[in-house]
Amino acid sequence: MELNPNKFSEHAVIAIEDIQLQTALDRGTSNADGRRRIAFAELDDPYGLRQQGRGAKLRALADLPDLLEQMERSVTASGGHVLWASDAAEARQHVLDICRKKGLTRGVKSKSMATEEIELLPTLIANGIKMVETDLGEYIVQVNESHPSHIVMPVMHMTKEQVRDLFMDKLGMPPTNEAADMTAFARKLLREEFLNADFGMSGGNFMIAETGTVVIVTNEGNGRLSTGMPPVHIAVVGIEKIVPTWEDFATLVQLLPRSGTGQRMTVYVNAFGGPARTNEPDGPEEFYLILLDNGRSDIYATEYTEALACIRCGACLNTCPVYNAVGGHSYGSVYSGPIGAVITPLLKGKENAVPLPFASSLCGACKQACPVDINIPDMLLKLRHDLEGEQDAIWQIGLKAWQFGNQHPLLFEVGGKAASAATRALAGLMGSDHIEALPPPLNGWTDYRDFPTFAPESFREWYRKNRGTDA
Repeated sequence: MELNPNKFSEHAVIAIEDIQLQTALDRGTSNADGRRRIAFAELDDPYGLRQQGRGAKLRALADLPDLLEQMERSVTASGGHVLWASDAAEARQHVLDICRKKGLTRGVKSKSMATEEIELLPTLIANGIKMVETDLGEYIVQVNESHPSHIVMPVMHMTKEQVRDLFMDKLGMPPTNEAADMTAFARKLLREEFLNADFGMSGGNFMIAETGTVVIVTNEGNGRLSTGMPPVHIAVVGIEKIVPTWEDFATLVQLLPRSGTGQRMTVYVNAFGGPARTNEPDGPEEFYLILLDNGRSDIYATEYTEALACIRCGACLNTCPVYNAVGGHSYGSVYSGPIGAVITPLLKGKENAVPLPFASSLCGACKQACPVDINIPDMLLKLRHDLEGEQDAIWQIGLKAWQFGNQHPLLFEVGGKAASAATRALAGLMGSDHIEALPPPLNGWTDYRDFPTFAPESFREWYRKNRGTDA
């Protein structure tokens, strides 16, 4: 599927009709959201912890420039190298330059949304550098020559049966229906990649400024193998992932696993801040940290700054009725779901992702699920306002007319009576108490749901009749 945010509507229609996708989404999102609720219910004060985590992220954003410089000094003092990337092209070039300088040709990579964002793998392949995804979900996506559909669970869009068929067809796996057998088969292949890699790559869930430490949280152990075994480790991390202190990290690391996978803590929490030392011989010989901007600075000083507080847990995706219906690929972006509907237009340019802010019912479930209480619905409304000029002319005219009618009491009342008479007459012609089909462009509603008729009497009319005064 082509990654094009402006084709959301077309892709969503296809996704809704895909039975296998619907089965996978129903299994994945309901399980993930259920586990999240159970994990938070164990806490004495889940709201208080969320607000503490929110405070940690907002304090970090307030001091972002100073913290990034502190991070650079700390990593450099530990023997690592820090490179700054203003955009995706510069980040890719940094990785290529390191590979050429060190003669690196074979890499393994831990799960990283930042490297997906900068489209790193196609660039490495084009330059003769082999890179293998080692997170099981990302590995499945790579074998399938596809894209991740979820921030935390990359193959949310695939059923176990589809993964089985893919491994049998592409990798020659013996027939089996057991998930454990499929995992063991993939593990055997990936172990060879770890042993033969000359460099490893990762992203970063957090950067801790006071010590120059990058932290990743995983459940499979592949992150530790990718970053510790090869002689060179390259981490690509978005600049918004920084927090000031270990105390802030201690708060956020309680929120991320609970929100993302419903765990109190992930199986592995790996922290690294430079190459191996004389008194700490484990780890790579060289460590490079690439600090990725790629549009984040443009968001930083705007009314959307709060979007940078996202810790990429995916909880808003799991609880969103729109994501649950259409999956991640429909969004046409690395970042999908409610938070993707906010940050994709901001990172790619609003005109390049026009439908996404409208891909929401504004039910507020995303804000309720967010571990750092980001007001996603409010930002979606602001983006809709910003995109007003990008909408089709017929919708712009219609909304202006609706606004004018609602601002004038007489027109509002007359319009209500006309709507009541017209909808009831139309329903009568259809022999029903509701309207089953409307003409374009309103058929976008009745294609999927009934349209109720307007009440024969408005509330204001009822109030005047029963209370004797205007409402």
